[in-house]
Amino acid sequence: MFAYYFQLGLRSLRRNPLLTALMVMAIGFGVAASMITYSVFRATANNPIPQKSDQLYAVQIANWKPEDLDKSEPPDALTYTDAVALMQAHRARRQTALYPVGPSVVPADASQLPFRETTYAWYGDAFAMFDIPFLYGGAWSAAEDGAHAPVAVLGKALNDKLFNGANSVGKTINLDGHDYRVTGVIDTWNPQPMFFDASNTQGFGDPAELFIPFTRAIDQQMGGAGNFNCSATPGSGWEARLRSECIWIAFWAELPSAAEAAGYKRFLRGYAAEQQHAGRFNWAPNVRLRNVTQWLDFEKVVPPESKISLLVSLGFLLICLVNTIGLLLAKFMRRAPEIGVRRALGASRKTIYAQFLVEAGAVGLAGGVLGLLLTGLGVLGVGLVFDPQIARLATLDFSLMGLTLLVATLATVLAAFYPTWRAAQVQPAWQLKSN
Repeated sequence: MFAYYFQLGLRSLRRNPLLTALMVMAIGFGVAASMITYSVFRATANNPIPQKSDQLYAVQIANWKPEDLDKSEPPDALTYTDAVALMQAHRARRQTALYPVGPSVVPADASQLPFRETTYAWYGDAFAMFDIPFLYGGAWSAAEDGAHAPVAVLGKALNDKLFNGANSVGKTINLDGHDYRVTGVIDTWNPQPMFFDASNTQGFGDPAELFIPFTRAIDQQMGGAGNFNCSATPGSGWEARLRSECIWIAFWAELPSAAEAAGYKRFLRGYAAEQQHAGRFNWAPNVRLRNVTQWLDFEKVVPPESKISLLVSLGFLLICLVNTIGLLLAKFMRRAPEIGVRRALGASRKTIYAQFLVEAGAVGLAGGVLGLLLTGLGVLGVGLVFDPQIARLATLDFSLMGLTLLVATLATVLAAFYPTWRAAQVQPAWQLKSN
């Protein structure tokens, strides 16, 4: 019966091409507008590490005066003093301090110019913490962290560039004139948003392709390639930078259970209290411990314009559906004589409901196909409205295509309930008498 009703629906659509075209266009444009903005919202609001987002915590400690804070919130990074102290305390299952650096990669071929890659200085624990997959080798050891060893892990793209994709473990690369031994090559890893460095990237940026030990980067006096914020002017020189109250280092701790997270927060309060008693702070301990999703929300990674655009586009879709309801009502009620004859011949109201809802589904499906084409065009033009780093994440993949067709069909069927109910109320006797 479904196939029969679908066939009747297609015939009905061909019978009123102008009315059908108006309904298909209304659905197509409404669904396309909502899907285009949803593709952006989906990319920016994505959980970048769902399997561990409730186990990884960003650490904040207020080392600035309360009057220098925004709404009493601690800064979104740590000083070198605090980062090293937390690393040495080692109160978490795994932990890492990290910051972006900008060394020059010097190719072995003298005819090629040095170049820069997105690079992070962190501890070996970070690879296991962030579930980073390896193609060859693995992370450097804790002993190499402690020895400030000249070791590195390469990204797949950089390994392809330097070693043509071969296993480069044990080979050396030159960074700023110093040799670093490769301990591993990671597979493609590009979490979006970039939760581990949201304070510098706002969640979106080029994937990291090079990693070196934090301790080695400090030894080599590698200045950060990210933010360096101070509440007071620091002294000059590298040592003054390390001793200053300027914040520039992110800190992450892996705490698998709620009890461990609560215990770590108590430790942070105790550490801040120690700094207060030592005279470094003269205010009460003010610390925060936020998991990945809380951290992304705190950093306002989802652009406000994407939320507003999504709400506006959903409103536009609603308007299109209201228009579709009116068009379907006009279409169905024009067929009152046909409905009256069918009812007189024994068709039940349930049969009328089924036929007209399937017909509405056919309209929705046609609108969904148009919506797919418009969504594809719209995704290509997202860069005209949003930042390019965000726009490139909006893609028309199979899930979005399926969702577009589903939303178009389901929305049209729901919109058809009232017109179908009206059509099913047609009295056969009145129609037969008047015709």
